[in-house]
Amino acid sequence: MTQPLVECVPNFSEGRDKHKIKAITDAIEAVAGARLLDIDPGADTHRTVVTFVAPPEAALQAAFAAIAKAAEVIDMRGHRGEHPRMGATDVCPFVPVSGVTMEQCAELARRLGRRVGDELGIPVYLYEAAASRPERRNLADIRKGEYEGLAAKLADPAWVPDFGPAQFVAKHGATVLGARPFLIAYNVSLNTRDKGLATDIAFELREKGRVARAHTGHPVYARGPVMTYAAGRYPCGNCAFVAGDAEAIFRHCRDAHAYDLAALLRQNEVNPDRIDGQKVYRAGHYTACKAIGWYVDSYQRAQISINLTDYTVTPPHAVLDKARALADDRGLVVTGSEIVGLVPAEALVQAGRHYLRRQGKSPWVPLPDVLATAVQSMGLGDVQPFDLDKKVIGLAQPGPLVRLPLHELVDEVARDTPAPGGGSVAALCGALGAGLAAMVANLTQAKPEFAAAEPELLSIAEAAQAAKEALVHAVDADTDAFSAYMAARRLPAATDSERQARQDAMQAGLQVAIEVPLHTARTGLAAMRAAQRALLAGNPASWSDAAVGCAAAQVAVFGGVCNARINLKDIADAAYVAQVRTECARLTAAAAQLMAEVDAAVQALG
Repeated sequence: MTQPLVECVPNFSEGRDKHKIKAITDAIEAVAGARLLDIDPGADTHRTVVTFVAPPEAALQAAFAAIAKAAEVIDMRGHRGEHPRMGATDVCPFVPVSGVTMEQCAELARRLGRRVGDELGIPVYLYEAAASRPERRNLADIRKGEYEGLAAKLADPAWVPDFGPAQFVAKHGATVLGARPFLIAYNVSLNTRDKGLATDIAFELREKGRVARAHTGHPVYARGPVMTYAAGRYPCGNCAFVAGDAEAIFRHCRDAHAYDLAALLRQNEVNPDRIDGQKVYRAGHYTACKAIGWYVDSYQRAQISINLTDYTVTPPHAVLDKARALADDRGLVVTGSEIVGLVPAEALVQAGRHYLRRQGKSPWVPLPDVLATAVQSMGLGDVQPFDLDKKVIGLAQPGPLVRLPLHELVDEVARDTPAPGGGSVAALCGALGAGLAAMVANLTQAKPEFAAAEPELLSIAEAAQAAKEALVHAVDADTDAFSAYMAARRLPAATDSERQARQDAMQAGLQVAIEVPLHTARTGLAAMRAAQRALLAGNPASWSDAAVGCAAAQVAVFGGVCNARINLKDIADAAYVAQVRTECARLTAAAAQLMAEVDAAVQALG
């Protein structure tokens, strides 16, 4: 069962004093179960983004401890920085990682907010999934006016905090708590110190867009005169179309540009029901994207500071490509980009495959190669080193066996210990076979004379890489498969109920020990199919590699079936035993048929 796990990403208004930052992070680490993943201070922004993960209750305790410590050590009265902020702990969201829903994270934020308000006397606003009302979902709306305008905001009945006193305490300000999907804080660096140029591009990118201006012929959009709506003249902010009535301009934006003009106007605090005399707005390129421009003195350059609130909708590489094009239009160069905090592995995998495709290469290469392509193509090491192990979350780590050098792994197999045994060796053979299938497909795909077969070759490479990754994981999984069974054997058996519980746990553990090698056998068969396809569609000069790949993958099928069968004798569930035996027979027969077909093809080729 997946352990419930929450990510918490508090942002503190201190980026320069290492002792204060350490005091806050020490408070987090003092909570049992909280694991600190990243500390990202910025001197120019005068802000530190901290990332930690913990089970829900531990996450709540650690977040409270950090907020309390920040209120103690940070004095907002002298705070100045490039980033918007409201208080010592500016914002603190909970993010579901595993075994936790968004609503459960929202409830954590509410509970934390009540405690922060009651015990620390800090005004608390709730945002995103925890928001108490629709107009408070957006962090930018809550933070408008920032710390300097907080006293007036707290005095406004419309902005009574969700928890805590409606009272301005200059030392710590207010904080915003909530629950949200994974947010990627992403900065794009430019070869200029001009913050205005970075802002000009940021406004083109962001979902909120910008005030529309008349075209001047100059690439910097901000230089044109502001456009307004008037009776009988309703211009489009995104093209030259001018409507004769308000209804027509709303319809045009929907049909021609696929955006809701009313929603865009509301984002910019314009009532869509009364637009005469109001400024025209131009929609930005990307949804789930917020962006501003700023200057970072320590980097000696301006940056486009971007928050991607849903990277599955708008991934960082898409925004980067558009930023590069917009920069080029303005005579600028994007020198690189940086991730603030952490980034999901899947976002970098998408980026790496995107750039491999653009280079005319197969995107279905080993994961380290995909990630290296992403880091290089996005210039993620431009302003500071980018460490995959520290910056990427959700990156599967290889098990202890596959991390061994080859000769040490072979020696480990040869020792007088029961593990690693045949199951691990079978999985390793299958992984090598899948790797050979991918190699043949990728080598062939790169050759122009096989251009017509490219879709099939890329499909083969994709299937082979997936099988390879699964089988590499199975090398260690097979060794671990007996752990549940062995743990069950150690359970107490002094009473009838204890003996029954022990027996039930042993049976469940045995089924795990059967399902793991069965998965190896199934995946081995998939690797065999990929190798057979590579043999038929790949470069004839590589037929021997594909044939060896198929033979190696057959070992995974045979070994997986053997390891499943050997444990059946102790299973009490006769129906389950019959089901497994039937599947083992099917897998064995399918593998034998595939190997016979490959052998026939080899005889014809050789």
